[in-house]
Amino acid sequence: MKVWNFVSQYSVLLISGALIALIWANTSPHSYHELVDFVLLKKSFVGYIPEGAEYRKLTIHFIINDILMAFFFAVAGKEVWEAIALKNGSLRGKKSLTPLFATAGGMIGPIVVYLGIAYILGSETYSAVANGWAIPTATDIAFSYLVGRVIFGAGHPGVRFLLLLAIADDACGLLILAVFYPSGELAPEWLLLSLFAAVGTYLVFNWLPRYLEKDHGENYFPNLVVKRLSFWPYAVAGALSWYGFQESGLHPALGLLPVIPAIPHADTTFGIFADEEKHLTDILNKIEHKLKIPVEIILFFFGFANAGVEFSSIGTPTYLVLAGLLVGKPIGILLFGWLGAGPFKFGMPDGMNLIDILVIGFIAGIGFTVSLFVASVAFDSGPVQDAAKMGALLSLGGAAIAIFVGKVFKIKKQEIVS
Repeated sequence: MKVWNFVSQYSVLLISGALIALIWANTSPHSYHELVDFVLLKKSFVGYIPEGAEYRKLTIHFIINDILMAFFFAVAGKEVWEAIALKNGSLRGKKSLTPLFATAGGMIGPIVVYLGIAYILGSETYSAVANGWAIPTATDIAFSYLVGRVIFGAGHPGVRFLLLLAIADDACGLLILAVFYPSGELAPEWLLLSLFAAVGTYLVFNWLPRYLEKDHGENYFPNLVVKRLSFWPYAVAGALSWYGFQESGLHPALGLLPVIPAIPHADTTFGIFADEEKHLTDILNKIEHKLKIPVEIILFFFGFANAGVEFSSIGTPTYLVLAGLLVGKPIGILLFGWLGAGPFKFGMPDGMNLIDILVIGFIAGIGFTVSLFVASVAFDSGPVQDAAKMGALLSLGGAAIAIFVGKVFKIKKQEIVS
């Protein structure tokens, strides 16, 4: 119930923002776009640079997508970092190999389906939509986890398999955004600012206090840093890193990620959405839980600013995105999951079979949040972007398909036995 409450809070606000945007955009599209694209500052040190312009413009859309969404990606990045860095991290060891292999299939399958169908439709269509190849690779971690709990129950190993796959998918998605979807002309020298902010903060406020503690008693200096400075050194480092990303041409919404490894964290993790983590006293978990409500509100505004597409915009990109998510994802995850568990002999989690992996594939086809974000950076504003966004929105139908497939194959729910 705690997990359900947490995820539903994210979901309700996000869906509410998206529904308001859909209704507004389909009843008064001019006023909707006028508000979302409203220019707050014509000359600003943050914002986007219009083609041919010398100065940055700060718009409401930029504030939401490029500044505020950085906090959402920071929370996602924190989960990915813990899964990689901690001794009990879910992305470490042989236990993760089959889910990680399935994740690769969940990336390759949608790309092949999306680009393959686009190629069959002709060179003109292919040229128009090719840059959106990454849109159907995304998995909405909150929605997929929620649907997984509905189908499998809390105690089924398929839920942990799905969660691991979704976290790994997020990690790949962040990498794709950084490498393939820069926000402007690349100026990689600015990334030195991000590197300096992350490394400097780690050395001064993380490594040095732990080094000094050996002469002053355990945790003396780390506790001093926490009590006196709290999260402020990391907030300043985050701001510098974000600015470095903006100036480098990489998408600034990813700008907080380099600072995450610099923040002191616990030696254990209870997993994403775990209520137990609020009792951990490390700075990283404290920051995450302070961001919980702000991120929920940010997702509302993200849904509002990005889901305002007219139903008349449904077109070829819509069907390509849906085909990638609802066909490419399940096929890719099932095929690579079978390869990992069988021919490559990585093994299958106890209590799971290939039918479970097929159902997980359909669940992972819910792209929504991240697919919307990728669509907004893959295409310029216009009919192609709107059509692709509609595909991301309609991918919520993957939940109904997954539940139906689970019923057909008689998946038995397993609850946690206390």
